Amino acid sequence: MKQLIINFCLTILTLTSCSNTQNEIKKTETSDEVIISQVIDDTITDSKKHNPNFILCDLDGDNLSDSVKIVLNKKNEKYGLKIIFGNKKVEYLGLGKQVLGQDFDNLDWVGIFEKAPKGEVYFNNVIGGEIITEEDVKESDKIKLSNDGIFIHQYESCGGGVIYLKNGKFEWIQQE
Repeated sequence: MKQLIINFCLTILTLTSCSNTQNEIKKTETSDEVIISQVIDDTITDSKKHNPNFILCDLDGDNLSDSVKIVLNKKNEKYGLKIIFGNKKVEYLGLGKQVLGQDFDNLDWVGIFEKAPKGEVYFNNVIGGEIITEEDVKESDKIKLSNDGIFIHQYESCGGGVIYLKNGKFEWIQQE
């Protein structure tokens, strides 16, 4: 009888612990964005289109190196960012999900991909479709990065921005 109970418990444990996660995506939704917090690695591959496709920075200010890669979602052929924090937490942006309320879900257009250094001052330089200069921006609208950010921009064209963390949430600063 004791062996029967042990076998029963092992069977239940096996059945409840084996879930099909090959197509499972966990999401954290906010008002303007969807951050994919777990995607099974067999659907994501490093970008061969982008060079460079990898930067090191400290996005969250914990003094641990975070890596950011441009990656491709093989299921829908859309590009995005894979962010691996120093504490091993992984987040994804793009890959078919709208990026930070910017009306795009694919980062295939990125030509410049680099670290936006901590301490640099940025501001949204497009208002109502017009490019504005720093002199036209109120001091209160300027953003001094308290940690590193991610600068992405179209190569030899207008358009891009800085992605950075503010209070644990990714934000966007429009650049051209």
